[in-house]
Amino acid sequence: MLQFIKNNDALGAINRGVPCESGLCTLCDSACKGKCETWLSCLEGRKMLYPRRYSHSTSGANHFVALGMGYHAVRIQGYAYGAHGIPEGLSDDPDDCIFTNTDITTEFGQEIKTKCRVPIMTGALGSTFIAAKYWPSFAVGAALAGIPIVVGENVVGVDRQSELKSGRIIKAPELERRIEYFTRYYDGYGAIIIQMNVEDTRNGVAEFLIDKYGNDVIIELKWGQGAKDIGGEIQVSSLEYAQFLKDRGYIVDPNPYDPVVIKGYENRAVTSFARHSRLGSTNKHTEESVREDFMNSISYLRKLGFKRISLKTGAYGMENLAMAIRYSADAKLDLLTIDGAGGGTGMSPWNMMQHWGIPSLALHSKAYEYCSILEQQGIKPPDISFAGGFAREDHIFKAIALGSPYSKLVCLGRAPMIAGFLGSNIEGTFFPNNRESLNGHWEALPPSVAEYGKYPEEIFAEWETVKNKVGEEEMKNIPFGAIAMCGYTDKLAAGLQQFMAGARRFSLSEMTRNDLISANRETAEVTGIPFMTDALNEKALMILKS
Repeated sequence: MLQFIKNNDALGAINRGVPCESGLCTLCDSACKGKCETWLSCLEGRKMLYPRRYSHSTSGANHFVALGMGYHAVRIQGYAYGAHGIPEGLSDDPDDCIFTNTDITTEFGQEIKTKCRVPIMTGALGSTFIAAKYWPSFAVGAALAGIPIVVGENVVGVDRQSELKSGRIIKAPELERRIEYFTRYYDGYGAIIIQMNVEDTRNGVAEFLIDKYGNDVIIELKWGQGAKDIGGEIQVSSLEYAQFLKDRGYIVDPNPYDPVVIKGYENRAVTSFARHSRLGSTNKHTEESVREDFMNSISYLRKLGFKRISLKTGAYGMENLAMAIRYSADAKLDLLTIDGAGGGTGMSPWNMMQHWGIPSLALHSKAYEYCSILEQQGIKPPDISFAGGFAREDHIFKAIALGSPYSKLVCLGRAPMIAGFLGSNIEGTFFPNNRESLNGHWEALPPSVAEYGKYPEEIFAEWETVKNKVGEEEMKNIPFGAIAMCGYTDKLAAGLQQFMAGARRFSLSEMTRNDLISANRETAEVTGIPFMTDALNEKALMILKS
């Protein structure tokens, strides 16, 4: 098993145990006092791009080992001359070709183009309680940063305050709360995407959304995710709530109405219940029947009035990947998110995360190949968002370049959530009377935060930027977690600009697979990206022999 370095002394970053390829800890705890790279980036913003103790130290890269196949074994190519995609109004003069002038805005969609300030989006934050508790930070942060945020599946179904009439939703307070937090600060960049699974479809979520919000939201059908190949899950500790979910039509395990289980609960032997969603397309046994059902679903959503529709698919095999790409193209969907194996933001069986599905790099490489095949046939491929273990600016560059020109965004699952945790914990120390409602865990600032200052204005690098955007009076309504998310996004944006400038790409649309090289032969074979000493070797020989 490939293992990644636990500590990064140059950045001062520390992980518990062996981190994931993303650089996040395997288990990300909302009470954590630091200091993974993402956690620190929420406070320091773009300063986290550089080694610490400037003017007192020197630093060098760790010993380079690229074992196995994965995004870690893809490297970014740099060039010593040229400038491509120079933004309008600038020239190829060195005074203009600086990284801060690099245009990292992107857009996706068919009839309606959705603009984004940074080419990232959040993963689906659905019915898990951690998504609900920290939603203000997530949603406000996404709106201020100008990136899409996804409301995941089952939000309506698990809401005790939601009301259904004849099996259809007529009142959905939690879903409405989530939409309103985003739209309050939405300024034309980003979007709010509402995901639907089998239960959401049965509950009439689409009909509710189109009646109340029209095309202010994007609706997303869900085939799966990278974390697991079964339906979404949450865990509840209340017998009464478990019975409520069972009555709502969910699968609840163990059965909260079983007398034996109830007795076990009373004896404190049974302490929790898992709520599961159903698998989709179980009554479809051929590709043709799945296609017909899918196209009928899209047609129905179009008739309701939806102009922006997306699809989220998981780490399934090549047949299902091809189906997702071709169906999305034929249905003229606005976005297709392809999630590689291993990730997850909520509750997924651990060994399922470890052992099922196609890892991200292999899956995304095939997605590029299949999109190219469609294009060769004169069929426009869908706009793509890649997901599955991303957290840093190099991940964003690699994923977009790998899938270029079809990839428009990179989906970050767990990483942006850290901003919500950290900001809420800090805010709770300044407003202890609100700590419980903020879901803050700390009674005082830990040394890992106090070293940045005593006051929020000192602690958050993006405090003044956010205040300048919303105004001093409105600043009192901005969750600290949203400010932390802006700091994290600022670091990603600046880091991506630097990588792009080094590759001489001054707009996102100019990025190509030629900007990548493979660090080992196995990765080259899987991706089609040439091994590092093979890339451009023919041009090198021409220079030497001329």
